[in-house]
Amino acid sequence: MEKLLNDDILAQIRDVFQKMQHPVELVLFVKQERCEYCAETRQLLEELSPLSDLLSLKVYDLQADADLAGKFGVSDAPAILVMAREGETLTDLGVRYMGIPSGHEFSTLIQAIMLVSARDSGLSPETRAYLKGLSSPLALQVFVTPT
Repeated sequence: MEKLLNDDILAQIRDVFQKMQHPVELVLFVKQERCEYCAETRQLLEELSPLSDLLSLKVYDLQADADLAGKFGVSDAPAILVMAREGETLTDLGVRYMGIPSGHEFSTLIQAIMLVSARDSGLSPETRAYLKGLSSPLALQVFVTPT
């Protein structure tokens, strides 16, 4: 199978990942049938994950691992969860990527990995105080379309 990421891109990503601070686990949910881009997304993450000792990948089947998918609120595939890992403990910070991260969206995935690795959102103290004061749950979703 032909690689999705060429050697120059891999070298650039490896350089970026040198700044990772804490372990990150990519959790990928795929389907065996009728899943556009599941195979390509898996291949992409399999090429990405060896670029740092602080990055790992686990792949699950949406149907076979339905209980786990339900626990994380995943209902379609491909779905990538970018999770904080400390030893055997995974912490779900709510960072998700639905679909294949191709084109400009690939850099967004790299940035998400780096944010989770830093364990800091980068939000200002004022924003943190405002969010802490919220009295009901807030779901923030960002939608992108390929162009």
